[in-house]
Amino acid sequence: MTSTPRKRLIMALAVTTLLVAEVATTVAQPASSSPVEQLRQDTRRYTPSGSAVCRPAWIGSDGRQSVATSGTADLNTGRLASSDGHFRMASTSKTLVATVVLQLESEDRLSLDDTVDHWLPGMVRGKGNDGSRITIRQLLQHTSGIHDDLPGYTTPKEYYQQRHDVHRPGRLIARAMAHAPDFPPGEGWAYSNTGYVLLGLIIQKTTGHPAHQEIENRILRPLGLDQTRWMGTSSTLPRPHARAYQLFGPGSRLDVTDQIPVDHDNLSWVTTTRDENRFLRALLAGRLLPARQLAAMKRTVPVSAEVQHLWPGGRYGLGLVERPLSCGGTYWSHEGGDGGYITLNGVTDDGRRSAVVSMSEARGDTPEHILGQENAASALIDHALCPGGPSTP
Repeated sequence: MTSTPRKRLIMALAVTTLLVAEVATTVAQPASSSPVEQLRQDTRRYTPSGSAVCRPAWIGSDGRQSVATSGTADLNTGRLASSDGHFRMASTSKTLVATVVLQLESEDRLSLDDTVDHWLPGMVRGKGNDGSRITIRQLLQHTSGIHDDLPGYTTPKEYYQQRHDVHRPGRLIARAMAHAPDFPPGEGWAYSNTGYVLLGLIIQKTTGHPAHQEIENRILRPLGLDQTRWMGTSSTLPRPHARAYQLFGPGSRLDVTDQIPVDHDNLSWVTTTRDENRFLRALLAGRLLPARQLAAMKRTVPVSAEVQHLWPGGRYGLGLVERPLSCGGTYWSHEGGDGGYITLNGVTDDGRRSAVVSMSEARGDTPEHILGQENAASALIDHALCPGGPSTP
């Protein structure tokens, strides 16, 4: 998911093997096989011909890492991809926000049943919106009914016009309040970036610190995730990184690396496959939340029919998505996509195996590409997390 209006929201669900791809997995591997070669083979199996970059990395249960890099990170210069390249985390950072909210609940500093009005009086008003009826739990779960109306580009011209626009939280919330709710609170499901804008403000109201500072102090530093950074209103990424590309239509591929995320307060995080794997593993292993809060995070509801089409069998918890595995059981994840950087990820219920697929071209030009990309990347994650790893027939 990403911080965009409806059309780009669907594009962000299209996470798959793209022109520029980096892949990191944490899986149990047969002793006789090479994990790097296995992932290379599995990536080739699920990628269309002509893919230029694949960056696979393995982090085993013993903490050892294997990395293999191929292809180019820049289509103009032919620069080789780096094994530790940065990418925009986008809506995967919603899991960071949700984790902080649940930590605050465990400290009795807020309740999931608190209303938005309790913390942000009068902010959710107009057109039938009523912050006295919407709870923190509903914001986390996308069951608030708040309509999403974040700005975003759908053409190259719009990209050049909007890429450096700075949107403050109040402005983003005001855009949503200009619309009637999608449904009464708790009576439906619709992905709402605006809900997480509100959660970021609630974290700040509760703690006295911006949400990104609480994420840094509570999650990144304790886990040693020193390659994950909040970039604020910067339109660039730390080096090394691959260039990001957006497909707008036949023959219309544009480098969209240079831009400020729409919701820069919550979505300006950059990370690496190593850090994202470590975060997901720590979360599901119970290192960030007490058992009660982690159980609440994993208590899910059905997603909308539209999203179900892209996530077959998928359900949404509190900033965490549950999806079925072909070998039985489920895995947990949160996709993210913004400005050409698209991420698919997954971690098993015990936190022992995880996979991150980060890609640097968004091919959202046709519905067929969107669905095909999502299915292909989902298959790669499924293969990585099922027993036997990527090379399982």
